[in-house]
Amino acid sequence: MINALEKKIRSKEAKIAVVGLGYVGLPLAVSFALKGFRVFGLDTDLDRVKKIKSQTSYISDVKSDELARIVRNGLLSADTDFDIIKKSDVIIICVPTPLKSKYTPDISFILKAVRAITKNLKANTLIVLESTTYPGTTEEIILPELEKSGLKVGRELFLSFSPERIDPGNKKYPVTKIPKVVGGTDEKSGYLTKLLYSQIIKEVLMVSTSRAAEMTKLLENSFRIINIGWINEVAMMCNKLGIDIWEVIEAAKTKPFGFMPFYPGLGVGGHCIPDDPLYLYWKAKHHGFSSKFIKLSADINSNMPKYIVGRIAGMIKSGGKVLVVGVTYKKDVKDLRKSPPLKLIELLQDNSFKVNYYDPLIPYLAINKIKMQAIKLNSKNVALYDCVVIATDHTNVDYDLIKNSAKLVFDLRNVYKSTKTPKVVKL
Repeated sequence: MINALEKKIRSKEAKIAVVGLGYVGLPLAVSFALKGFRVFGLDTDLDRVKKIKSQTSYISDVKSDELARIVRNGLLSADTDFDIIKKSDVIIICVPTPLKSKYTPDISFILKAVRAITKNLKANTLIVLESTTYPGTTEEIILPELEKSGLKVGRELFLSFSPERIDPGNKKYPVTKIPKVVGGTDEKSGYLTKLLYSQIIKEVLMVSTSRAAEMTKLLENSFRIINIGWINEVAMMCNKLGIDIWEVIEAAKTKPFGFMPFYPGLGVGGHCIPDDPLYLYWKAKHHGFSSKFIKLSADINSNMPKYIVGRIAGMIKSGGKVLVVGVTYKKDVKDLRKSPPLKLIELLQDNSFKVNYYDPLIPYLAINKIKMQAIKLNSKNVALYDCVVIATDHTNVDYDLIKNSAKLVFDLRNVYKSTKTPKVVKL
């Protein structure tokens, strides 16, 4: 049976279902379709499905012309109906994995997808989970659910975990150029998964188990949250000591070994870094181990907007006017998921400051308590504010205009690194 599926993958006759068409799922679905595979996209979001059918990309990493070509050629379709699973030889799950509370994982989206898949499964199918989760999820949660179909994993079904490594907006490393890690619940599953991803990615590493693959993802993201937390703490320390943190980082990174630069800011955003390490924290705690580094780093990062509000309150009078420049969580990426500048705006409002924002990528905000439109960036408007905060350093912003027109600039991203003026205050 494995030989038949292997032949289908090698010949690109295997039909692939991608469940979840967000920042991970859509680029993956498009990549397989561009290589000649027939791909079925599944999502509960009707708007996403409609956009794919109308050949319009809603993800910055997917070009609309490429999407249109594969949709027209019948290589990619989108639907909300899980009946299409019956026609699929490979199923890749890319659904969200948020937190129920600050330290408790929510795998309900995974469970819902797996249960819908199980109702429509056929023998000789490979299932791959890409959604980030705690070690053991694939083996302990998904495997038993799939076997409720009457089919056995390792015999009639094949099951693996392969962590997504999407970096939104990174043109140097699209999904097809990022080395891929795969781990099967058994040797056959791992082999088939490595073969599958080798069709679109040159470098694929197979680890011994799905648990090892799950842990790999969490190690990567925990490395980032811990180092970002540390550099944010150092930034606060340097402010107390009267030292320029940016100058220190530039000096330290000249060392050709043993140091990797991380940069301070408002915290961490997106899906991966704020949430994923806490999956590992939660799992370790259930095994009697407390990961102090993860919790401490998460707390430092989540406290950064409050720290920044305190700094602003020390610079301008209560009730003053603040302009926040950049509200996405990442430079040059139209993504507001868990974006720290949004938290900053909320806290400024809560502390009686009058707040507006400018972001060339986001024309308006309607999130929780924030209901506002972006201002027009011109000298007259900028001069109205007591403090301009550079929260996200988008490329397409006239920083000279801001510097020349503002009364005070609080630069959180070091965009004015070569500027020496008392009106520019750095983090």
